[in-house]
Amino acid sequence: MRRFLRHPAGIPIELVAAGDDRSPLAPPGPAVDVSVGGLAFHFPRPLERGALMKVRIPSVSPVFESIARVVWCLLDASGYRVGVEFLDAEDEFRARMVEQVCHIESYRQRVRTDEHRDISAEEAAREWIVKFAERFTQANSEDVQ
Repeated sequence: MRRFLRHPAGIPIELVAAGDDRSPLAPPGPAVDVSVGGLAFHFPRPLERGALMKVRIPSVSPVFESIARVVWCLLDASGYRVGVEFLDAEDEFRARMVEQVCHIESYRQRVRTDEHRDISAEEAAREWIVKFAERFTQANSEDVQ
């Protein structure tokens, strides 16, 4: 059983070797899912369990950065799916905010597809908060999207 709920993201992330801001591990790609405790993403090659890296999410303001440790790496159809955990307890709150941004963007895309309405990020945030924010704050919520 997972310790943290996972939520679909699809937001761009950047990975850099811990301690070396100039050496990207891979071109920016989307996170598969984000949670308070960490995130998962696809990667073209296996990463060693325990390896440290800096995870950046540049599409949120302020930019989210955290040192993370690889906790699992599984072969899949597109290469590898990698799960990392954040090491800094303060990053957990910030990750929760990133998680909320992911939900809002997912809601915005769903409204565009299902309702044929093109709404701004701000409008999506207002609607999402009214519809789902209370459930989002509950730790036992399984899915708030």
